[in-house]
Amino acid sequence: MHPIWFRDDEHERFYVQMLDAEKCSDGYHRALFYTLGISRETRSHIRDLYDFSNGGIKPEGLSAPWQTGGTIRVCRLAFNLWNGWTEAGDERYSTPHELFDCSYAPYLFEAIRLRYPDYCQSNERTIKRLAEQNR
Repeated sequence: MHPIWFRDDEHERFYVQMLDAEKCSDGYHRALFYTLGISRETRSHIRDLYDFSNGGIKPEGLSAPWQTGGTIRVCRLAFNLWNGWTEAGDERYSTPHELFDCSYAPYLFEAIRLRYPDYCQSNERTIKRLAEQNR
């Protein structure tokens, strides 16, 4: 397994802190917390997006006033990687066309790799090249 690509040091700290807090590092938690850690806004509003007492996502956080186009994309992918969630009636907003049309795309690919490591081993060079293009 190759090292995880983080957007910045805060992203990495958040990821490690969340996995430690939940005492779980399965593919679901790794992908969720990695993805929700991409943006400063989603990191600072993690309690709007994840219920630590019940251990589940909070889709109602998508309608929070702090959300932007980019953070909504991050949340939709994070929720989908968690349990296949899509917004009823608005499933079209969870398509690759909608989700990956932003500067977070290289990190969104990394989140997919974290969730499905067995299926993504051959894509490591593609992820690295995309991340380098967005720097």
